[in-house]
Amino acid sequence: MALVLGLAAACGGGDGGGGGTTAKGGDDGSPKVTIAPANGDAKARPDGGVTVTAAGGTLGQVSVKLKGADVPGTLSADKTKWRSTWTLRPGGSYQVSATATSPKGKSTTATSAFRTTRATAATRVNNLVPSQNETVGTGMPVFVQFNKAVPEKAKAAIERSIEISSSTPTEGAWRWLAPGESFNGLPSVVFRPKRPWAPRQKVTVTVHYAGLKIGDDVFGDRDVTRTFQIGDSHTVNINAKTHRAVVKKNGRTVRTWGVSLGSGGDVQKDGVDHLLTTSGVHLTMDRSRIERMRPPGKKKGDPGWYDEKVPWATRISNSGEYIHQNMDDPSCLGRRNCSHGCVRSPGEDAKWFYSWSYRGDIVTITGTKRSLAWWNGWGYWQLPFAKWASGSALGKTVTTTALR
Repeated sequence: MALVLGLAAACGGGDGGGGGTTAKGGDDGSPKVTIAPANGDAKARPDGGVTVTAAGGTLGQVSVKLKGADVPGTLSADKTKWRSTWTLRPGGSYQVSATATSPKGKSTTATSAFRTTRATAATRVNNLVPSQNETVGTGMPVFVQFNKAVPEKAKAAIERSIEISSSTPTEGAWRWLAPGESFNGLPSVVFRPKRPWAPRQKVTVTVHYAGLKIGDDVFGDRDVTRTFQIGDSHTVNINAKTHRAVVKKNGRTVRTWGVSLGSGGDVQKDGVDHLLTTSGVHLTMDRSRIERMRPPGKKKGDPGWYDEKVPWATRISNSGEYIHQNMDDPSCLGRRNCSHGCVRSPGEDAKWFYSWSYRGDIVTITGTKRSLAWWNGWGYWQLPFAKWASGSALGKTVTTTALR
């Protein structure tokens, strides 16, 4: 016969000390089942998870639910202990049911209900990029951005909390960005594949941030998930010496045009010639139908000042470089470099590229004397992969799991 111990939720509860509720077996040899946190606990620690243990038998069915949704967990090899895979949501109400059976076939079922404490400071994932259902290029990184600085001691736990799956298993690595390396100033950890993503596949990223311990009594507030698609392979090669852009889709050339890159000749106090286009592996970032452009480090009236509104502008760095419509001398296109550092293009070609490209398309520029810094925009492919992976708090690479 089964021994069933039903435990109703209480308005008060435990002290969050991690105690458990036990359903004791009967004199007939039924097993004992213990659930932690205890029934009625209203101050359970989010980072404690849920543990169910059996004595005198093995666990069969274990159900843990939050708002009707199953909470995943793992059963030990000897089937005497079940533990939730991830931490718990602060302020969440959980329901637990577990059944254990003795070697003689006697069973015990225990149920419990508890709440995790809200009396904690919360941090959150400010954003996860790419956007939901976005189609991106094969060079696209994955950004997890936080609303507050992340303590060093929490970074490894955060990396372990991130699940990344793709249709084609892909090796890559996470890297934590220093404040001066983040393209938008937000504390970030970034995933970059070792090689470009295989085209035409789906990727899902989940940050199991709810209840993750970030500091003393500081926990993550909720999980965040994004699913996006890798589109066709788009690559652009731009040569400052031949003044040509060559665009390929899935390895086949689909369009070429004459361009004009940076003329050079404006070395400022930082020693950088701001009129030179950077050579290196860029990624397309955001884009603007009309972009207002002004020179960095200058004000109105200074030599070299300009203030222009430029159409069909696709950003490729954070130092003001775009592929955009030419607004000046058309005789430069395909012949000489006379831009302020951008890739000037014929209007129809700039408009076509603006509409055709994804975020994360690979744009390789060669032939200039200024190199793209890896932290300039999304210049992450400038770093050798081993160097990139050294920025992981876990010190190892990641292979995405197969998307189910």
